[in-house]
Amino acid sequence: MQLTKHAHACVTVAKDDGRIIIDPGAFTPDAAQAVAAADAVFITHEHFDHFDEELISRSLEARPGLRVYGPASVVERWSARRGQVTVVAAGDNVSVAGFDVAVFGDLHAVIHRGIPRVANVGYLVDVRLYHPGDAYHVPDAPVDTLLLPTSGPWTKLGEAADYVGEVAPNHLIQIHEAMLGPIGQQSTARFLSPGMLTEVPLAIVPIGETVTV
Repeated sequence: MQLTKHAHACVTVAKDDGRIIIDPGAFTPDAAQAVAAADAVFITHEHFDHFDEELISRSLEARPGLRVYGPASVVERWSARRGQVTVVAAGDNVSVAGFDVAVFGDLHAVIHRGIPRVANVGYLVDVRLYHPGDAYHVPDAPVDTLLLPTSGPWTKLGEAADYVGEVAPNHLIQIHEAMLGPIGQQSTARFLSPGMLTEVPLAIVPIGETVTV
């Protein structure tokens, strides 16, 4: 599979003639172009940095063949488009565009006791690549490449390191980096590396670049 890193939490995954996109949100400047090139959109949760409702609405209207998957709090707003949108929850499996996507998790990580937790699901693509959304949920399946959030009001470096240890991936790629500048990203990568807090080095894939996963 080929993974293209977009800004913040958004990635595109492609193989053969299929292409899916996960979490095109307001922090992703090229989200419209990326969605236009995708066969299906997967949304982990309703927060604006992962989910651009206006963009998805326009895309569903313009492209009847587009498919959108996400928790009920996201996709039920398009109840008139049942053929295009599908509610997913932990335990579900989706086959689309040549990909097999397993769904895990249930809730967003705690930000603060005064902020209600929203539904959040993670996606394991082809039993290889896991996008957790905004949660440290450990899927009960092997993960080759983990996409690791590194910044946000809910993240903590020590918890991220423990999460990597529990998931035990072979590869680790940074996502959700918008709140870290270059120095912060490099510092985080140094901590999340062999000899420090994890056994797997954190790869920083520049925005717009594509890697094989």
